[in-house]
Amino acid sequence: MTLTLTENAALKILSLIEEETSSAPQMFRIMVSGGGCAGFQYGFSLDDKVHEDDLVFEDKGVTVAVDEASLALLEGSQIDYIEELIGSSFQIKNPNASSSCGCGSSFSI
Repeated sequence: MTLTLTENAALKILSLIEEETSSAPQMFRIMVSGGGCAGFQYGFSLDDKVHEDDLVFEDKGVTVAVDEASLALLEGSQIDYIEELIGSSFQIKNPNASSSCGCGSSFSI
């Protein structure tokens, strides 16, 4: 598994989990779905359920869940959290993407 989190991403995710009011243990879910302006789009959420097609791993103290189909498109990617004057967001550096949109939330293969 070569999907990794930067230190900034891990710190932000741990902060979001700490703010979550649910008593169930939370993990960071990363998914890819069809759509967006470039063909595929990234999605992120906090989740407390593991699905049968999930791969679950830990990086920098964060439990991460990714379904098999998404993982095939994300292999080798790095998830970062960027804070800029125009806003803050999770960004994925995906070596499998042949192009991506200007906002960085969608890509094509």
